[in-house]
Amino acid sequence: MNDQQTRAAEGARLLPAITGLFVGVLVLSNVLAAKMVQIGPFVFDGGTLLFPLSYIFGDVLTEVYGYKASRKVIWTGLAMLIIMSLNIWLIGILPAEPSWGLQGAYDSLLAVVPRIALASVLGYFAGEYSNSVVLSRLKVLTEGRHLWLRTIGSTLVGQLFDTLIFVGVAFAGLYEAPVILAMILSNYLFKCGIEAAFTPITYRVVAFVKRRDGLDAFDRGERYNPLPNGA
Repeated sequence: MNDQQTRAAEGARLLPAITGLFVGVLVLSNVLAAKMVQIGPFVFDGGTLLFPLSYIFGDVLTEVYGYKASRKVIWTGLAMLIIMSLNIWLIGILPAEPSWGLQGAYDSLLAVVPRIALASVLGYFAGEYSNSVVLSRLKVLTEGRHLWLRTIGSTLVGQLFDTLIFVGVAFAGLYEAPVILAMILSNYLFKCGIEAAFTPITYRVVAFVKRRDGLDAFDRGERYNPLPNGA
């Protein structure tokens, strides 16, 4: 490891903690998505309440550590979703202990989680990739000014792809078309609203992490390869 790599590794002291929070929120939101919630006219899955936090963590990762670091964390989260889904499926098909009478409840609640996780993998990859690229590009274009423009603008783009793909894959055929459309609109407005409302908090978190780790990445010349080890 050369001196530049050593300084970068020593500077990214908060990166493991942010990565852990990011992956934890991503996995938990997919489990909570098994329940549908209605508040007034808005219909959304339970994971919607928590899921916007993953985008906020994603914004912090791209803003502070750069696109390449955020890409690695995104792939880590997707890998954990796949591991979670496989384990839920495996436990579901294993024979239950005779006195345990909750197999039906397990199947009813968690059998849909692998489908939800697949929808999340597809939607989140498209959404978070576009979110990171837009934020990264805007940071270079604005020379690091107007953080609110980058976080909100990237969320408007990323959540559009994410919501359309996620709701379509996860719930198509399970609900009538009007419910699906209501879910798409509710999810999109809610997630973007959370991002906008949390902008002051995002400012403080970004400032703290930059100050603590002494990093402020600018992705000049970045080619935005989505692969985990792409140049």
